[in-house]
Amino acid sequence: MSSKVRRYLSKYSALKAWLFLFPCLAVIVLAGAWPLFRTFSLSFTDAALDSLSSGAFVGVGNFCDLFEDPDWWVAVKNTLFFAVVSVSLEAILGFCVAFVLHRSLRFKTVLRAIVLIPWAIPTVVSAKIWGWMFHDVYGVINRVLEVIGVLSSPVSWVASSELTMVAIIIVDVWKTTPFMALLLLAGLQSISSECFEAAKIDGVSTWRLIWHIVLPMLKPTFVVALIFRTLDALRIFDLVYILGSGDLSCATMSVYTRRYLIDFGEVGRGSSAATMLFFTVAMVSVLYFTVGQRNLRKAS
Repeated sequence: MSSKVRRYLSKYSALKAWLFLFPCLAVIVLAGAWPLFRTFSLSFTDAALDSLSSGAFVGVGNFCDLFEDPDWWVAVKNTLFFAVVSVSLEAILGFCVAFVLHRSLRFKTVLRAIVLIPWAIPTVVSAKIWGWMFHDVYGVINRVLEVIGVLSSPVSWVASSELTMVAIIIVDVWKTTPFMALLLLAGLQSISSECFEAAKIDGVSTWRLIWHIVLPMLKPTFVVALIFRTLDALRIFDLVYILGSGDLSCATMSVYTRRYLIDFGEVGRGSSAATMLFFTVAMVSVLYFTVGQRNLRKAS
C-alpha cells in the first residue's frame, strides 16, 4: 500500500471518528458549556433571582465586592483546609485499608463489601446520622469519649466553628476512605505477585516493601485517586450545608455561593463566587496534571 493511500485512509478514519463523536460533543456543549458561559456572563451583571434578564452590566464590580468580603476569604480558607486535611487522611487510611485487603485473608470478599458500606450510603443520610451521633445531649460520640475519659462533659460538636469543621472532616473521611481504598486496591492488584513473593523470600520487612516497592509502583494510581478526591473536596457542599447549619464561620466556597444565589437572590454576586470556585478547581486540576505527568515521566 502506497503512502498516499495510507494518508487518505488515515484522514478518512479521522473524519469518521469526528462524525461519531459529534453527537456527544454537541450534548457536552449544550449541557456543560452553555451553563458555564451563562454563569460567566451573569457574574458581570447585577441580575437578581426574580429578574435574570433585566440585569445591568456592572463590569468587575461583583468581583471587587467579593474580594472585599471577609466572609468570602473565610470560605476560601475553610475550603482549602478541608481539602488538604480530608484528602491527606483519606489517602493514608485508604492505602492502609487497601494493603490489608490485598493480603490473603479469610472472608476477604465479605470484608471488601463491608468496607464499601459507608461509601454506598447517600451523603445526606450520612450527614443526618452523624449529626445525631455528634449531638451534645443524645449523641453517642460524647458518651463514648466520656466513658474512656477523653471528655469530662459533653461538647457541642456542630455548634462551634472549630469543632464543626472537625466533625465535617471526620464524616467525610469515614464516608470517602472506602472510595480511595477501592482505587488503590485496584492499583495493588495490577502489581505482579512475583514482586511480593521475591520480597518475602529475600526477607524484606513490610515497611521496606511498602516504601521501596509498593509506593513507587502505585504512584500513577495515587495521582489519579488524589485528583478525583481533591476536585470533590474543593466542591464540598452537602456535608457542610447540613452539619454546619448555614454557619458562615465554617462555610465553604460552594455554600457561600449558594447563599448569595438562593438565600439572597443576588445572582450576579453569586455567579461571581461560582466563577471563582470554577477557576480554583481548574487551577488545582492543571497543577495536579502537570506535576503528576512530570513525576510519571521521571518514574518511567
